[in-house]
Amino acid sequence: MKYNRICQILGIEKPVIQGPLSWLTDARLVAAVSNAGGLGVLGPNAGLTAETAVSTPEETAEKMREEIRKTKKLTEKPFGVNLIPTPENDIWTPPILQVIKEEGVKAVVYTGYGEGAIITSLFNELKESGIAIIYRDINPTPENTRLAEKAGADIIVATGFDEGGTLPGTALGTFSIVPLIADSVQSVPVMAAGGIADSRTARAAHALGAEGVFAGSVFIGTEESRVPQSVKDKIINANGLDLLLFRTLPDYYRSLPGKLADKLVSMDKAGASNEELAQTMGGLRGLRIGMLEGNTDEGYIALGTGIGNIRSIKSVAEVVNELAIC
Repeated sequence: MKYNRICQILGIEKPVIQGPLSWLTDARLVAAVSNAGGLGVLGPNAGLTAETAVSTPEETAEKMREEIRKTKKLTEKPFGVNLIPTPENDIWTPPILQVIKEEGVKAVVYTGYGEGAIITSLFNELKESGIAIIYRDINPTPENTRLAEKAGADIIVATGFDEGGTLPGTALGTFSIVPLIADSVQSVPVMAAGGIADSRTARAAHALGAEGVFAGSVFIGTEESRVPQSVKDKIINANGLDLLLFRTLPDYYRSLPGKLADKLVSMDKAGASNEELAQTMGGLRGLRIGMLEGNTDEGYIALGTGIGNIRSIKSVAEVVNELAIC
C-alpha cells in the first residue's frame, strides 16, 4: 500500500477509522479493526449494558479503563478512545482523559459541537501527552476546521449528512462537505465520513479529497459487532430509502422503522418541538434499547444512508480491507 499520511500519523496500515458508536463498541470490535490494520475506537459506554451501566464521571472512567485493558489483551496495535468535551462545567472529560493518559492510548476522536468546542488547553494537554487528535465536528465548516487545525488537530474528519447517529445541522451531503473541508485545511489530512460502506463509496471519498475513511454503520453489521442478530438482519435487508428522518436535538436523526421511530415522525409532522422529540427519543437510552437490545417499540436503530451497500454480514477484516483505498 502506498504512502498515506493518516497511516503515518496513527501508526496503522490502512487509512480506515471505525467510528466511536455509543453503546455499540467493545474490546472485541475495536481490537478486530486494529488487528485488520485500521484504527478501532472505543466509544461512550463501550462494553456496557443496561445492567452494568454507571452514572458518575469517575465510575464511567473506570469502566472505560476496564475496556481499554480488555482491548490491549486482544491487540498490540494502536486504537483510540472518543472524547466529547464541553466548554463549560465539563465533569466527564477530565477523569476519562486521565485514564487515556495512564493507559497509554495513542489517539482520541475529539467530537466537537457548537461554539467553544475547540478547547485549546485540552488540545495542548493531548499534544503534550503524545496523543494524536482526530477532530470531528458534528457540524463541520471551513471556520471550525481552521480553528481545529490551528489548535493542533492531526487529522480532520469531514462528516456529511449521509451519516448515521447525530446528523449535521448544516445538512450538506458527503459529496459536498468533503471537498469543502479538504480545501479549507492548510496541511493536515482530511477523512470522509457519512454513507461510506463499500469500496465504491471509499473510492469516491478519496476522489473528493479525503485521504481515508471514517465509518460507523458498516461495522455495526459485522460478525464481531455486539448488536443482536435481529438488528444485523435488519441492516442487511434495508436500504437508505427505508430510513425515517425526524427533527430532534441538536438537529436531525434517522432510524429504521419501528413503533418509536414511527411515533417520532408523526410528532415531527404534527409540529412538536425539537425538545419534545428529544425527550420522546429517550436520548442514548433509546439507542441502547433499539440497537443493543433489538427493541424498536421503545428504542430506535440509527444508521447512515449507505446501508443499502451492506448486503451481508462480513468479518471486520473484510470490511477494513474493502474500505482501505489508497
